[in-house]
Amino acid sequence: MAAGTPTVRQILPVAGAPSDTLRLTYEMRYRRRGLLTTEGGMALLLDLAEAMELPDGGALVLEDGREVLIRAAAEPLAEVRGPLARLAWHIGNRHTPCHVASDHLLIQRDHVLEDMLRGLGAEISHVEAPFTPERGAYGHGRTHGHSHAHDAHADPNAHIPGRHG
Repeated sequence: MAAGTPTVRQILPVAGAPSDTLRLTYEMRYRRRGLLTTEGGMALLLDLAEAMELPDGGALVLEDGREVLIRAAAEPLAEVRGPLARLAWHIGNRHTPCHVASDHLLIQRDHVLEDMLRGLGAEISHVEAPFTPERGAYGHGRTHGHSHAHDAHADPNAHIPGRHG
């Protein structure tokens, strides 16, 4: 890393006029450390105490007080239309991140999930758009992944012999 690379240790709401913008996909907006490059070409070292969501519309605060606006980058998504309450329930039941709008849902492209949703009456279109899914119901920024494999570290009944054999 080049000497003089600004370090970011704080994420705050935008307070002033940002000096630059950083566009990141949904997956890239959950971070703790890393070298990032702004739209203006400035390299930044992100060095947070813990991994966290870099919120669309928030600001990375540089050591010298400058702010860099965080924006959600356009990425390949599936736009879902149809009986939204039913479709949203099935998406949520699979712990899949979902952006909820008044007339459609946005999810990351997944042909298996898209086929299931079509079977439930959905119309699916592929789009390129920023992805800003709903936050978890308890204030958590991310839902867990798609895996339903057993995780003994997260299972309160893991001590019971033969429970997951």
